[in-house]
Amino acid sequence: MTQFFNNIEPNVIDDEMLQKAIEEKCPEDLGDIARKESINVKVVTEIQFSFKNILQIANLWPLENLTKLQLDNNVIEKIEGLETLVHLVWLDLSFNNIEVIEGLDTLVKLQDLSLYNNRISTIEHMDTLQELQIFSIGKNNLTFLEDVIYLRRLKSLQTLNLSGNPFCSEEHYRLFVVAHLPSLVYLDFKLVRNSTGKAAALKYQHLTKPLEQEEAQVLALQEVEDAKQKELEHQQAAFVEYLNGPFLFDSLHEEDGEATKLVSLPGVEELLQAYKEEFVSVCESLYNYGLEEYEKREAEVSKFYKRLHEILAVNQEESKRIISDFESRNERRLDELYQDGSGEIADSKRAQGKEEIQQLWDALMTLEALVSNDLEELLQDFKRSIDVTASTFTENIQGMFSQCRDLENQHFEKVMEIVQATLKKISLFELKEDFPDDLRTLFKDKTTVVNIISVSHSIRLRKIDKRESDMLSNTYQWQKSVIEKAFQTESDRNRACIEKIISLMNTLQKELDSTVVLKPKE
Repeated sequence: MTQFFNNIEPNVIDDEMLQKAIEEKCPEDLGDIARKESINVKVVTEIQFSFKNILQIANLWPLENLTKLQLDNNVIEKIEGLETLVHLVWLDLSFNNIEVIEGLDTLVKLQDLSLYNNRISTIEHMDTLQELQIFSIGKNNLTFLEDVIYLRRLKSLQTLNLSGNPFCSEEHYRLFVVAHLPSLVYLDFKLVRNSTGKAAALKYQHLTKPLEQEEAQVLALQEVEDAKQKELEHQQAAFVEYLNGPFLFDSLHEEDGEATKLVSLPGVEELLQAYKEEFVSVCESLYNYGLEEYEKREAEVSKFYKRLHEILAVNQEESKRIISDFESRNERRLDELYQDGSGEIADSKRAQGKEEIQQLWDALMTLEALVSNDLEELLQDFKRSIDVTASTFTENIQGMFSQCRDLENQHFEKVMEIVQATLKKISLFELKEDFPDDLRTLFKDKTTVVNIISVSHSIRLRKIDKRESDMLSNTYQWQKSVIEKAFQTESDRNRACIEKIISLMNTLQKELDSTVVLKPKE
């Protein structure tokens, strides 16, 4: 459509254009609100910028709840500025000058995308659009039919329009597309019949079978990686990631440097192996204990919320009963008041109604006070229980990490004994001829070799301390967050309940007041 804009200055979406588009799209009353309150953009879910001669997409970031966006029939050259519109479901960029598919990575909820009538030559950069069901990329510059294979990764795709591209003139174009995209229901505005699907599968099975095998292998690998990631997340939730094996031990020795040469000393390698076995055993105990405690913590939290919901369920039933009893009486009274209109009897019934509304208020507020007290007691018990759980867990893991430090200290002392013995042999010229040259160089200076061992030892202890500190910090953060969430949940519930009671009282009073018949002025 660019021929219509040749004599018009290209635009960029600015505040004025945005406000006008909102006012055009929203109902009149919302338009007035937008004008008065400088646009409440958070309520906008759909917006249209068609035929605006827009060259660059910009300034759409405030529309965080947008689900439908029309940018068709402009002069847009690049897909950009959409990364914050993560709720988009429908996007129309047809009739523009776009050359590359890009800038769509964050639009993971997108279901309908139109890039019809642009200048695109390659189908690419759509891997994250796994919810995409409808895709129109007709009338572009797609010349290689094999590019269609890329769309196999979009498992939700059912409707595809490729019509008007150069490769559409190729022989068996439709069969090729259907064979490689067997989930399609519509292709180029036509239903894909079963007979077409069978014919396509048969004709191109020599191409699709290898693809299916390759995809199955990739899927299997992905499932393995997903399982590993899920297991890692489980371990992280238990604060024991990388403790089920030699990971921590190996990390202690990553920066040993010159100290690694000491393994060649007689007896050191055996010491190191024994140290590793004992250290890894402690880590495994820590890992298993952490997982067990995680399950206990989860069960404890689950038990609390189950009891919370039970108390609230009983409270809600009693509230419903009280309100139902009131409403049955109130309905009759209102009917009678509408019929009686005015007079002493009507005034008496209104007074009675007002009194019963007050009684309802008292009953509901008393009930809320009782349930608040019950829940406060439940919360305090929960807090005490969580505090004990966290404290016990903390003490036990501190004990296990102390074992790790003891093992490191013992290993350091034993290695130092061997080093001292070696230094003594050197001073007495008792070293064997086959003593490694690199060790001879290292042991030329006593202070140097002792410093190397001491520094390496200090680094290992710091790493053990750091892992312990991380675990303790995670435990504290869990303890703090789970208690705060529980208390905040109750606070929010209590506030919302009182607001509902107040709203109910106001509504009932208004209904009662509406029965008053104003006497005409004489």
